[in-house]
Amino acid sequence: MTYVIFEVKSEDTGKINRLIKDDIVSRQSILTRDSNSLETKGDVSYVKIEGSDQGLKQAKKLAKELGLKKLAQKKAQYINEKIEEQEDSAASGMGMIFD
Repeated sequence: MTYVIFEVKSEDTGKINRLIKDDIVSRQSILTRDSNSLETKGDVSYVKIEGSDQGLKQAKKLAKELGLKKLAQKKAQYINEKIEEQEDSAASGMGMIFD
C-alpha cells in the first residue's frame, strides 16, 4: 500500500478531524502522531494516511483545501520510519505481556 503524510501545526489540529471524517478518507488506514512522541523537532502533528489510490487522492485534495502541508518524499519516509519504530516497540511490549 502507498501512503501520504501531512504535517499539521498545533493551532490547526482541529483540521485533522475535518480531513479524516471524509467518507473516502475515513476508509483508509489513518495514524496521527505528535512530533514529541516521535522525538522530532517542532510543535506539529503528523497524519499518515495509507490506502488506495482513490483514498490518497481524496486526502491530498482535502488537505490542500484545508491548508495542510504534504511532506516531501524524503521527510515523509523519515517520519514513516519513526512511526514504524514506535509501532514495533508497542507490539513487542504487548508480546511481553502475554509471555
